[in-house]
Amino acid sequence: MRLTLAKWLLGPLLLWQGARVRATALRLPEAAGERSRQGGALRVLIVGDSSAAGVGAAHQDEALAGRLAQALATRLGQPVGWQLVATSGHRSTQALAQLQAAELVAADVLITSLGVNDVVDQVAPRDALAALDAIDALARDRAGVRLSLHCAAPPMQAFPLLPQPLRWFFGRQAARFNAALAAQVAGQPARQVVRLPEAMQRNAAALMAADGFHPGPPGYALWAGALADQVLAALPRLSIRSSS
Repeated sequence: MRLTLAKWLLGPLLLWQGARVRATALRLPEAAGERSRQGGALRVLIVGDSSAAGVGAAHQDEALAGRLAQALATRLGQPVGWQLVATSGHRSTQALAQLQAAELVAADVLITSLGVNDVVDQVAPRDALAALDAIDALARDRAGVRLSLHCAAPPMQAFPLLPQPLRWFFGRQAARFNAALAAQVAGQPARQVVRLPEAMQRNAAALMAADGFHPGPPGYALWAGALADQVLAALPRLSIRSSS
């Protein structure tokens, strides 16, 4: 109710601030580099938006996909295969459409990084979560995924790019999305929510790229480490094939 009232009272200001941010924001490219590496004892499919695509890092090796593969390989002592299907600006429904059109390789684990653009574009959580359900089902059916880790939306109230009260409003909307996501996957051991590590929650601005909206390489490394730890915690529920 409070968010609905705030949106009604602050609507014109929020719209003006949103338009100004879009017009003046520094636009960084997606990370360069290959978007798949085959082989390994574990195979990961990453689906998402600009953060999944590595905006804020120069190369995929220092973005989420590369850092996650490195973290998992270090912990497992074996190579890790991965495939990245991600595009800047994508909402959950757009990510689903891209995944439907992609040629997928076999994967054990699905990682989704979605929600920020759903918040920015004011997509109802139920619609975004329906798309996430479909992404999960498609990944299981076509790639053989057995574990899905859904990244929670970041603390948008800490994004330097956003002015107040837009920053506060998006922060509350992101929290609402996260609560709905947690409720959606509750009771499903094969689907889990991963929140950003505490260091990123606490020092979000310091770990961001120059645009004040995406992680920089140190942020991606922390995020990937947290994801790797959660994947490893779930390994007993997976039958990881031998790399030999």
